[in-house]
Amino acid sequence: MDWQPDEQGLQQVLQLLKDSQSPNTATQRIVQDKLKQLNQFPDFNNYLIFVLTRLKSEDEPTRSLSGLILKNNVKAHYQSFPPPVADFIKQECLNNIGDASSLIRATIGILITTIASKGELQMWPELLPQLCNLLNSEDYNTCEGAFGALQKICEDSSELLDSDALNRPLNIMIPKFLQFFKHCSPKIRSHAIACVNQFIMDRAQALMDNIDTFIEHLFALAVDDDPEVRKNVCRALVMLLEVRIDRLIPHMHSIIQYMLQRTQDHDENVALEACEFWLTLAEQPICKEVLASHLVQLIPILVNGMKYSEIDIILLKGDVEEDEAVPDSEQDIKPRFHKSRTVTLPHEAERPDGSEDAEDDDDDDALSDWNLRKCSAAALDVLANVFREELLPHLLPLLKGLLFHPEWVVKESGILVLGAIAEGCMQGMVPYLPELIPHLIQCLSDKKALVRSIACWTLSRYAHWVVSQPPDMHLKPLMTELLKRILDGNKRVQEAACSAFATLEEEACTELVPYLSYILDTLVFAFGKYQHKNLLILYDAIGTLADSVGHHLNQPVRPQILPICFPPCQCLSSVATALQSGFLPYCEPVYQRCVTLVQKTLAQAMMYTQHPEQYEAPDKDFMIVALDLLSGLAEGLGGHVEQLVARSNIMTLLFQCMQDSMPEVRQSSFALLGDLTKACFIHVKPCIGTTLLTPAVPRFMPILGTNLNPEFISVCNNATWAIGEICMQMGAEMQPYVQMVLNNLVEIINRPNTPKTLLENTGRLTSPSAIPAITIGRLGYVCPQEVAPMLQQFIRPWCTSLRNIRDNEEKDSAFRGICMMIGVNPGGVVQDFIFFCDAVASWVSPKDDLRDMFYKILHGFKDQVGEDNWQQFSEQFPPLLKERLAAFYGV
Repeated sequence: MDWQPDEQGLQQVLQLLKDSQSPNTATQRIVQDKLKQLNQFPDFNNYLIFVLTRLKSEDEPTRSLSGLILKNNVKAHYQSFPPPVADFIKQECLNNIGDASSLIRATIGILITTIASKGELQMWPELLPQLCNLLNSEDYNTCEGAFGALQKICEDSSELLDSDALNRPLNIMIPKFLQFFKHCSPKIRSHAIACVNQFIMDRAQALMDNIDTFIEHLFALAVDDDPEVRKNVCRALVMLLEVRIDRLIPHMHSIIQYMLQRTQDHDENVALEACEFWLTLAEQPICKEVLASHLVQLIPILVNGMKYSEIDIILLKGDVEEDEAVPDSEQDIKPRFHKSRTVTLPHEAERPDGSEDAEDDDDDDALSDWNLRKCSAAALDVLANVFREELLPHLLPLLKGLLFHPEWVVKESGILVLGAIAEGCMQGMVPYLPELIPHLIQCLSDKKALVRSIACWTLSRYAHWVVSQPPDMHLKPLMTELLKRILDGNKRVQEAACSAFATLEEEACTELVPYLSYILDTLVFAFGKYQHKNLLILYDAIGTLADSVGHHLNQPVRPQILPICFPPCQCLSSVATALQSGFLPYCEPVYQRCVTLVQKTLAQAMMYTQHPEQYEAPDKDFMIVALDLLSGLAEGLGGHVEQLVARSNIMTLLFQCMQDSMPEVRQSSFALLGDLTKACFIHVKPCIGTTLLTPAVPRFMPILGTNLNPEFISVCNNATWAIGEICMQMGAEMQPYVQMVLNNLVEIINRPNTPKTLLENTGRLTSPSAIPAITIGRLGYVCPQEVAPMLQQFIRPWCTSLRNIRDNEEKDSAFRGICMMIGVNPGGVVQDFIFFCDAVASWVSPKDDLRDMFYKILHGFKDQVGEDNWQQFSEQFPPLLKERLAAFYGV
């Protein structure tokens, strides 16, 4: 029997859907509460699907909203839906995928995909066959609706569709999709290509078996009238270039000709997709060979694409010159590019590839979405790195016309071109720079803000050359003009100038010392002038200045810079380190401001929890910045921070923050705890765990233990690191807490695929389990008797994690711990001794007493097994390992 709604219940649900479209926050709160209540009744979901699929008399937004609420319920509670409810929803979706309304079809498609992604593709065996079958329908709506749903499933579950778990449905789906490349409806053609495109990057076998047909069909659609089809054709060719270039090489000449046309397509989305082709081609070894003869056509097209479009100028308020008095919008004020403090360990590879370009991202931050201008500039940048000076004959004739053009938009694009080629064509540009740099410095005072800001960026790309010349020639005029731009009336120019100045500081270092007073006066003046967002960038410039000129900053007049309101970023640690005790008088207000901010946010959060109808939820982002700032202070001031901690209630506040529901708050709290442990353990120690005398004191250790949860990898990392720092201070007194944390740490280090840690954010990749490994080593160092019995359970991943870490104090303490544990439980290392040997060999220069510990363990093992067995054992060693152990330890 088909399910039917109760009329009164249906009216109630419809009213709720109408109310939820109200802009009134009080009404929204009531709706949320009502939804929570109704979700207690499983058949509430039947009402939602009923409104979506059956109530054709209702308006489309209400029906669609009903489907979206149902989608959220499926996401959150699908496992607890009773089978009849789940079956009813599935049946309704399949029966109504061809609804007359495209909005309703799309909503049903989203709903089907959400159910499928809840592990239901296996449990809903009829779904894919039915959808594929519906593609054959004579009714356009049914065919389009089924294709829309299939496209979403292909996007969400591409790997599963190519797996044995489902008997590889792709073997049927791919040939089926290819048939629709010739369909009379452009929407269907577009869906068909988009579906197949999902499987290119994974090299799905079913697609590889049909690759030639696919490419042939793509070529047939190359001149399709529909922009969406052309866009998907371009996207396919870009991905094929990356994974199956062998199949494209025979046609490369005509593909390049095609992409040259499409990069100029009148539809910007098509042009952008085509422009990606040049970026991808630049990474291929054959780039130079196949592209050299086409540069004469390509370079002008890319240069042309680098002009701001009219829509860009409107979005960037390109006609607004002075906006410094306009308050920042909400998104600007949020410290959104503040990186939460993540503890890192140094690694051999300081930067992953390309990270040094992160700050070179050209200039338009407000248009942070990728657009044709950015893509063209990036393509020119990478091609300049491939072709070097060979690019210049095609560029220089154009550049002259651009740089001196009367129209500002054209002139601006010329300056961007000059910046984009700076890295690749530097050698070839050197003869022209004595003339170009003064012209660019002149552009810093152009009447158009967008010209001034791009000139800042481009000059920063040539900072290295500027600094290599006699200072009076270019450095002094550039610095003078950039400092004026830091005080510009336009916020975008302020931002570009601050970033450019930071780059100049890094290049010039102590060359800036003669101008320090002038620089500091400008930066201090900017504090009074800047809105929130640019203050963050200004602090970075100050942090870089401190790093660049070091102790020269610590002159009696220099700390004029620091009675500054509230520095929300990591520069503080650099400034504190550069100034050391010279910084103390200035940091108390900053410290107090941070503590007050944390206290206020926590109080507001408590009020909100108790009376959500009366109070707003606090924005915790500023509290996170404040905690990270306190970390920066503790790190920069070291022991000097003790007197500030002594006069505040930071430990109590930290106890609350460590239990906050928001992972980022906990992440920053544990980083601060670790830094305070290093700087002033005297204040941390009473809070480690409760004693009979002080039961009311906060207890940090149990909270640290419960946060050893790799689901939140950065929280887990920072908690683990803090435990390790506490170990080193507690010594043997750590013993009561070992069992509280050890099992979790062993479990983490043994996880087969711990995700790459957020250490990547800092440009320092490290093995994901390195921090847990260090902390286990430190636990074993202070409490070997307690940790050694588990040695066999972690020794192998422990060794593989720490072999990649550079020699440092943390590695030293961890290896001392492992040696002491081997002393207590030598049997625990026997099976994995080769891994221990490898880890020992990763040391470049261990301290003498640590080298002795290694020597004793290696020789002890060799003596125990006997010469012959040792010979057999060491035969397994890679040659380099054998050499190192023989050279350093004589085994």
